[in-house]
Amino acid sequence: MHGGGQTRHAWHGTAMALARAGWRAVALDLPGHGESAWSPQGDYHVDKLAADVSRLCHSLGAPLAIVGASLGGMIGMALVGRADAPAVAALALVDVGPWLESAGVDRIVNFMRAHPDGFATLEEAARHIADYRGRPVQAHPRGLGKNLRQNAAGRWVWHWDPRLMNEENHSHRNDPDYLSRSLARYLGPVALIRGGRSDVISAAGAARFCEAFPRARFYELAKAGHMVAGDANDVFTASLIDFLGVAMPAAGAAATAPSATNQESNP
Repeated sequence: MHGGGQTRHAWHGTAMALARAGWRAVALDLPGHGESAWSPQGDYHVDKLAADVSRLCHSLGAPLAIVGASLGGMIGMALVGRADAPAVAALALVDVGPWLESAGVDRIVNFMRAHPDGFATLEEAARHIADYRGRPVQAHPRGLGKNLRQNAAGRWVWHWDPRLMNEENHSHRNDPDYLSRSLARYLGPVALIRGGRSDVISAAGAARFCEAFPRARFYELAKAGHMVAGDANDVFTASLIDFLGVAMPAAGAAATAPSATNQESNP
């Protein structure tokens, strides 16, 4: 599951690598993102999102591994503690946990709330993203068309419901007690994959996570920031495959041909 403000396309490279390794990978647009429906009431509380994803997981059938980055990881933590949780064989959290750094979270929120009227060009959007990530401007920003859409006025706006970032939805997602209690109810394999340069989950926060959940496997990718999969995709994918190879190796030996699927969720 992708992070807030992203779409299923963020997982393309990872999904293809998992498919080559023998797993079936399903990427979805979270509610309010990409091609998925927007909530009529603007309700994007993490427990509501977890309920929506739970229904999708049940429809997939077999035990599965949940891989969630940022918001996707929050949903994963909420999901596995639910009474109606699907059969989750493993949970991988990508630069997220119950205890986050407020400064890093605020930086994400400010980025997502900026430019509510969109951008005149994809190049302008690319500069905004580069400023946030502290990286050079993307040379060919046409790929951003998967994360933005052009409105009737010709402006490029984010491909997600802006109500995702209202104060009620945001504050409800930032509830460490709720997320830690929910995760504590899950007894399966857990991994935390942290970007070594992340300002969202600090080294101290990762240590607290490992102390609270001693069964968890911990990976730290030294050159990655919060956007772990995008910053160091090859190293990230290798870490994820290492974890899944231990947590659910049978999935890598599926009788059917490996496949990677980009699937929209329309709860």
